[in-house]
Amino acid sequence: MAEILYGKPVTESIRNDIRERAKKIRDAGTMPRLAVLRSGERLDDLAYEKRVFKICDDIGISHMTCQVDRDVSQRELELELSQLNSDRMVHGILVFRPLPDHIDDELICSIMSVDKDIDCMNPNNLKYLFTGLKEGFAPCTPEAVIALLDYYGYDLDGANVVIVNRSLVLGKPLAMLFMNRNATVTVCHSHTKDLPEITRRADILVTGIGSPHYFGPEYVGSNTTVIDVGINFDENGKMTGDVDFDRVKDKVAAISPVPGGVGGITSTILLRHLIESAERYI
Repeated sequence: MAEILYGKPVTESIRNDIRERAKKIRDAGTMPRLAVLRSGERLDDLAYEKRVFKICDDIGISHMTCQVDRDVSQRELELELSQLNSDRMVHGILVFRPLPDHIDDELICSIMSVDKDIDCMNPNNLKYLFTGLKEGFAPCTPEAVIALLDYYGYDLDGANVVIVNRSLVLGKPLAMLFMNRNATVTVCHSHTKDLPEITRRADILVTGIGSPHYFGPEYVGSNTTVIDVGINFDENGKMTGDVDFDRVKDKVAAISPVPGGVGGITSTILLRHLIESAERYI
């Protein structure tokens, strides 16, 4: 049977690290602070905010919520974000999306301070990633994939990596992170021909297409490590990944589960970004 790559020990390891770093920041006279900018009271936003704030409390990070109405004007939202950008007591900003339909999302993203953009909204953060500059923050989910592999001791140098996703949120930035570690990367998508033939040869296969149980045994090889980033819900409301876990787990070298894999790491990566930002203020 494959090794199961659980996300919980990865999360605990990262939290232990940033908990110590947060204490050093506080001891130096600065309180790390997260600001959430939220429009309205969508239930999923409130649930996520509650989870993130619970982690903040555990680590020793202060937090605040700036709530605006769903009918907020473009100008008012820009002003709220600009105030957070200039507030030296705030070290990381998380803007909950989707924003209201009448808001220019691209403009809001471009206004976000690069230094406080812990969720990689501002396209300049992607520019830094793609050009190899050591500035800004990468998207949290790609970093969570790398953190998972690092924790379990994978040597990415020279690894044959296949990513089935080409979005700016996952596939493209993840490809850059892998290449920065000297992996050889193939990015696949809906127009890729003979996909199973490509994925079977992968040392590491990352899936993120949003289709439950899409990847069966025919997509993997016996030496493949599968990182499932898909989040889907079946007809019974049960969360599941892109990979048919039960049929694949005995056919591969290792596999991450859904739930219990990459997803739980991402919010901790978000707060690691905040701590990195706060350390600049010491």
